[in-house]
Amino acid sequence: MQTKPHYDFIIIGSGFGGSVSALRLAEKGYSVLVIEKGKWYKDKEFPKTNWNLKRWMWLPGLKLFGILKLTFFRHISVLSGVGVGGGSLVYANTLPKPKPQFFNHGSWAGLADWEKELEPHYETAWRMLGAAQNPMIEEAEQAMKDLAHSIDKDKAFESTKVAVYFGESGRTVDDPYFDGKGPTRTGCVGCGACMTGCRYNAKNTLDKNYLHLAQQLGVEILAESKVSNVEPIGKADGSEGYKITYHKSTRWFSHSKTVTAKGIVFAGGVLGTVSLLLKLRKTSLPNLSSKVGDEVRSNNEALILNVTLDREKDLSKGIAIGSIIDLDENSHLEPVKYGAGSGFWRLLMMPMVSEKNFFLRIIKLLLIPFTDPIRWLRVFFVNDFAKRSSVLLFMQHLDSTLRFKRGVFGMKSRLSSGKAPSAFIPEAHKIAREHAKITNSKSVVMLTETLTGIPSTAHILGGAVMGKDGQSGVIDKDNKVFGYVNMYVCDGSMISANPGVNPSLSITAISERAMSKIQNKL
Repeated sequence: MQTKPHYDFIIIGSGFGGSVSALRLAEKGYSVLVIEKGKWYKDKEFPKTNWNLKRWMWLPGLKLFGILKLTFFRHISVLSGVGVGGGSLVYANTLPKPKPQFFNHGSWAGLADWEKELEPHYETAWRMLGAAQNPMIEEAEQAMKDLAHSIDKDKAFESTKVAVYFGESGRTVDDPYFDGKGPTRTGCVGCGACMTGCRYNAKNTLDKNYLHLAQQLGVEILAESKVSNVEPIGKADGSEGYKITYHKSTRWFSHSKTVTAKGIVFAGGVLGTVSLLLKLRKTSLPNLSSKVGDEVRSNNEALILNVTLDREKDLSKGIAIGSIIDLDENSHLEPVKYGAGSGFWRLLMMPMVSEKNFFLRIIKLLLIPFTDPIRWLRVFFVNDFAKRSSVLLFMQHLDSTLRFKRGVFGMKSRLSSGKAPSAFIPEAHKIAREHAKITNSKSVVMLTETLTGIPSTAHILGGAVMGKDGQSGVIDKDNKVFGYVNMYVCDGSMISANPGVNPSLSITAISERAMSKIQNKL
């Protein structure tokens, strides 16, 4: 793609915040370029299963240009999305609104009446993302209903609100969302493969709403390109614009190119935005707050796979996350699934061990297979790992934060406040065992959790949080970067408290609010 030499705004990243920014800025009359390091996938180009690593996993050094990235830190392992549409390509479609405590703690507390101010923007986000209540109650959802009943939480079980077009299964219709301005859509077939990329045109990914509409208004999208530098033109505060340097992300060697803009929106997610800002603070953007990289958090979550021994069960049918249980005021549980045949995760699994002490944990790990050898053998050699597995996603509002800093080989994590994130959340392990009884399962987790105690998350947040000034945050309450003009952050790194639930809806709503504060182009 041949870019123009200058734009009003350049957006770095095409996830939820970047896509919102692209459409709303274009509606206000601005020329916009979106730069995305990942590839642009059409529906049928997504992998059929996650064994197709070339199209599923992002590891460009090995020529893997897929949609999922795994990143390992000292305190946490992170799963994130890559590609045009960002995290929407690999997320599980769920769009829950956080409970009130989210709006009243963290570095943004008191900067605005967040629950009231964001209410209309949450409604807009649901409408734009095509939110609908999941009508599919398959085996995984029925198991959750049975679990809720067994723990006297029947009323706490509910179907999820998700970004999926259900319609008539397999039937393609004209755009049902945007008065004919959107693409055709096809009714969900319930294959469960949402997180390896929807091949059936049913998942409401960002390229089918925000980005699709933005392109109709002239927004340009430059895929497979990674930004390496942003520097002010003229005045140091960026009031005269910025020069952006980028290079090809899918080649080992490529020439750098430059383009200029009056404004910048950082929207590359925590791993993209925070990493770039930490680098730029040492070089071309020295006025960035020293809070860059601070207050990084997850949803204090646990990812536990329960593998059933019942051959007749198929836990892969339906949508990726079809139900949720509010276990208490701080904790939630969701059953996650992959489509049939997607058994790659079995290579990274070990038995779940509830022991914090490393030496005792290793001893227990070695002994576990001997406690029930036949059943454990069946677990690790199950014929279709995805069909037989429920990934239990346990999340809490309880908080602990990390600090990301630059290291020799990229970012590294340090403990900032509170207890270090733990792979051994007692409530999570307890509820997983209750679920295992109902589904006749054994519980396994990522080997990094069993061996090192480092937890995994699909919801890394913070690092460029809001504050009243540059000493308490990186951006102000309107997402403007302290110290620079026409510079914004709109992605997961702006999330300034623990939502306790899947954050995509909140990222969308907060970005909608931020863009509503920008005036129309004169």
